[in-house]
Amino acid sequence: MKKIYTIFMTAVLAFAATSCLGDLDTTPLNETDTTSEDAYASESSYLAGLSYINAYWCFVSQTDPGSADITAPDAGQSELLRQVINLQEMTADSFKCTWTSDSYVPDLCYNNWTSSNAGVGICYTRLLKGIALANEYLLQTEDSELESRGHSSIMNTVHGYRAEARFHRALYFFYLMDLFGNPPFPTPDNIVDGSLPDQIERAELFNWIETECKDLLEGSDMPAFGAVRYPRPTKGSVAALLARMYLNAEVYTGTARWADAQKMAETVIGMGYTLHPVYEELFMQDNTETGAAADEFIFGIDYDKDHSQSWGGTTTLGSAFFDSSRSTVASLLGLSGGIVPEEWNGYHVPNEYVERFHLSGVTWDSPSSSLGYDRDASDKRAFFYNQGEKEFDNAVTSTGWRCWKFSGRYSDGTLNDQSFSSMDFPIFRLAEMYLIYAEADARLNGGVVSSAEAKNYIKALRDRAGVAMPEDEDLTLDWLLDERARELMLEGHRRTDLIRYGYYTSMSFPWPCKGGVANGKINLPAFRKLFPLLESDIDANYKMTQNKGY
Repeated sequence: MKKIYTIFMTAVLAFAATSCLGDLDTTPLNETDTTSEDAYASESSYLAGLSYINAYWCFVSQTDPGSADITAPDAGQSELLRQVINLQEMTADSFKCTWTSDSYVPDLCYNNWTSSNAGVGICYTRLLKGIALANEYLLQTEDSELESRGHSSIMNTVHGYRAEARFHRALYFFYLMDLFGNPPFPTPDNIVDGSLPDQIERAELFNWIETECKDLLEGSDMPAFGAVRYPRPTKGSVAALLARMYLNAEVYTGTARWADAQKMAETVIGMGYTLHPVYEELFMQDNTETGAAADEFIFGIDYDKDHSQSWGGTTTLGSAFFDSSRSTVASLLGLSGGIVPEEWNGYHVPNEYVERFHLSGVTWDSPSSSLGYDRDASDKRAFFYNQGEKEFDNAVTSTGWRCWKFSGRYSDGTLNDQSFSSMDFPIFRLAEMYLIYAEADARLNGGVVSSAEAKNYIKALRDRAGVAMPEDEDLTLDWLLDERARELMLEGHRRTDLIRYGYYTSMSFPWPCKGGVANGKINLPAFRKLFPLLESDIDANYKMTQNKGY
């Protein structure tokens, strides 16, 4: 049974980010909003406050999923995870969207965004607001604050909560570093004295996150793996963040850290997580109840159709790919209960991406009577359906492939009876650590996976997917990039992966709509490897300078 999040925010939180919220201001607090004295009156409030920070990825307001607390096209599009996925996947080759009425969508699909793009602004604002939440929580949980409220008896417990809040803050800063490069750096001191935050350079922010995570991993009260219930973060979550950072260190700092990436991935792998035996169950509505998420998710976002509802996240990733064909797909798969609860008809996967799965028996002559390929003989990570028009055209909603990786089904075959998803989303999972270990091994050994351990990790993923292990000489860096596309599809990695490989802006790596060109054969300008900072934030803070190109 998923826990019910208790939602509250102290009065100062609406203002905690100072200028960092710019024109996408939070909705003013109403007369019923609580003060910090009320919010932390009981000892249970500290865990409740931490729970809100933990769930901030999927919450869009203090009231309901239909009311956003920032300015956005609609509440569902104001969710943090939804826009992280858009910026990481829609701007690359993994999926495109035909919702041209949402003005920010075409510019993300065509790599033509500006500093006024709503999706970019929402992501930027949400990340900074998450940091504000964590900073305020750290202020309110200092030992002196607990003593003043007569809560000294739970001080040691709260020290662990503070460590978790620090992890969340580091994770928010990581996404700011990855997506925006040189963001503002708000600290608790900015809340206390009302000062404007400084801007921090990307390499300096990398060093700060690394130092913070090392302290959480080695010298803090951060819970060990298994010490707290999923989905709360643990030292495994911290080590996974470091492993991902080290894998991309050359992009962030100019200095490669392949050996560190491999060592940290190995640290996570050795903590006790397990590769769940059925890949499909990782992305079903009851992935918490079946144990799939707790097995493999090192840190996940906890969605619940009753208690943590969202029109973003796994709700979007399920319903946005389908039109009325959802009933056809369910019938072809022998699923009497259906496959997704609603049909939003917007997301499509270009054929070029699907081809990386090497589907067996692809046909185009009878789209209504088949999935478009032989699923039983194909990679078990391929959850595709094609209506017969493989070449994607962003102006024609029937083209490209539909994807049902994020299913509306439960493991017993029944369908979720509500619009909202109960499927948790993985920010980090064990399979990623296997692939980090393998890529670092290849980077350290001439571009080919060499160690027996790395090959064993790849084999474990291939065995679960029901596909053969390549010959040793074929385990190249480019093959690993394709394997990441297969294993981690739509999980928020693709843009970062292509940048790390040097492919994101290169004409040698085209995809449909890239740079606004139908076949994508174009060089993107280098500045597209970062998103712009919020213009109103720069106007409000004299310490801030816009990223080059914007």
